[in-house]
Amino acid sequence: MTKVTEFIEQAAGKTLFSIEIIPPLKGQNINELLNSIEPLMEFKPPFVDVTYHREELIDRVGPNGLIERIPIRKRPGTVGICARLMERFHVDAVPHVICGGFTKDETEDVLIDLHYLGIDNVLVLRGDPEKSAGVFKAKTGGHTYASELVKQVSNMNQGILLNAETEMSPTNFCIGVAGYPEKHIDAASMDMDYEHLRKKVELGANYIVTQMFFDNQKYFQFVERCRAEGITVPIIPGLKPIATKKQLTVLAQIFHLEFPAELASEVEKCASDKEVRQVGIEWGIQQCKELMDYGVPVLHFYTMGKSDNVAQIAKQVF
Repeated sequence: MTKVTEFIEQAAGKTLFSIEIIPPLKGQNINELLNSIEPLMEFKPPFVDVTYHREELIDRVGPNGLIERIPIRKRPGTVGICARLMERFHVDAVPHVICGGFTKDETEDVLIDLHYLGIDNVLVLRGDPEKSAGVFKAKTGGHTYASELVKQVSNMNQGILLNAETEMSPTNFCIGVAGYPEKHIDAASMDMDYEHLRKKVELGANYIVTQMFFDNQKYFQFVERCRAEGITVPIIPGLKPIATKKQLTVLAQIFHLEFPAELASEVEKCASDKEVRQVGIEWGIQQCKELMDYGVPVLHFYTMGKSDNVAQIAKQVF
């Protein structure tokens, strides 16, 4: 396995292409996912991120009259999908490791499995709150903040496990973390957001992947501020071409981002989502060209299970 930071160093200034995929729901065939991303292999991504999603739970009254929590949606194991991707496409897989839904012991077990599989890259995230909760709450015995999870992974890289009696050789994880050019939705201020990001780097993060954005100036300002704060690790821009008119509202709300007036205006003029998709492709092409001129290390696309629009953008810039 090659580390993400090593891929960037080996590229010697050339911008790389990478993608993030979402595991299918349990009960669905993995081949649909694999077939959907196969066209993107033409652009030789050195690594593919695989997201992790906590179970979606609901409360119901059980036979004994007591309230019980049951899962209504599950996705298959991210670790297994990573192994399948590596076998099928001969790319390095970057599994997401999240706080939400895990205890520290469960996290350690996952990281041990990854270590034995030879997976040396992880993207460490807090994760989303339960949909029914609205606010993030750690599982009992779990981490509340991504920085705590970064520390656990860093400790394992030094051979330090949760229990001193447990013997294991040190891991060798390259740790990625998230950055937010337009502020994390839960951060009190941009200043606090940069402070949290700097802490994650100080605890061992090796690179940053940004939340999606549609205005490159937001990314440029974010990088400049990070450098001014003493954050020197690579900062990879995360991108997603807009595909439906509804996303103007949905993405803005979910990811706490702002659309440039020009893009929003063009989308509003569209009579169909097919037209919106084309606008998104054209905007994405120009966005990527400007980012490449700026010298970004990687263009990282959030595919969300779709690849045709990403492929059309990649054909024009790689």
